Amino acid sequence: MLRQKTMEEYIEIIYVLEKRNSSAKTGEISLKMNVRPSSVTEMLQKLQGEGYVKYEPYKGATLTDSGMKLALELMKTHKIIADFLEIIGIKRELAEVDACQIEHHVSRKTMKRLGKFVEFINKAPHEPRWIEHFNHYLKTGKRKICNYYKEKK
Repeated sequence: MLRQKTMEEYIEIIYVLEKRNSSAKTGEISLKMNVRPSSVTEMLQKLQGEGYVKYEPYKGATLTDSGMKLALELMKTHKIIADFLEIIGIKRELAEVDACQIEHHVSRKTMKRLGKFVEFINKAPHEPRWIEHFNHYLKTGKRKICNYYKEKK
């Protein structure tokens, strides 16, 4: 699991640096990861071997199409976790830090469910029966109409 987590962290950092500078230089990655430049070079070579990056010494690394796809998936996962933590009352700064730790250890099935939950909460009005409505949404993909507001009129 450590290797997967580390690989994913590299992919995320390369994504951010590439968006900012058009490529991710070994020294920049080294600073962000708090590792030696030689360790970065070794990982970039592995990531290139796995088809996630294109690496050229002294020029840096860029994500391949499959690397970009993985990076976007990781960024989405991070956002979902951070949003969820914020929904339950965690300040955004801490939610971002915690999301970095959690995101590499959550199954796809759990992330899919958590993503649905965050989506539901973000779109839901503040209803007294929101848990019931969320369960209905999971089963059908549709929002349940709340009769509470109709009865009040």
